[in-house]
Amino acid sequence: MIRQAYALVMNESLNPLRNLPKIVSFQIMTSLALMWSVVFCVWSGLVVFIGPSMAVHAVLLIGIYFTSDIFKRFRTHGNLDHRRLYRDPRDNGVLYDDIWCG
Repeated sequence: MIRQAYALVMNESLNPLRNLPKIVSFQIMTSLALMWSVVFCVWSGLVVFIGPSMAVHAVLLIGIYFTSDIFKRFRTHGNLDHRRLYRDPRDNGVLYDDIWCG
């Protein structure tokens, strides 16, 4: 039950923001995290910790966003080796001449 509730809020393919562009969804989720950090600090009476709590929540969400983005890129594109960008797909030879004459 807790996992389902967590997935409905945090899983980008299940929550109501799924139809928005990813960056807009990320911005809204970051704003919600900051709002909830303020709510919990005020609720618990720890108004002094609002700033650090907001900063920690923002850093946490940014880390989660970039980690999921990297995982998603590897899942869809496979190995992201940069060397394939410099190979000619027709004969697998070098695509560009060596500009340093080496």
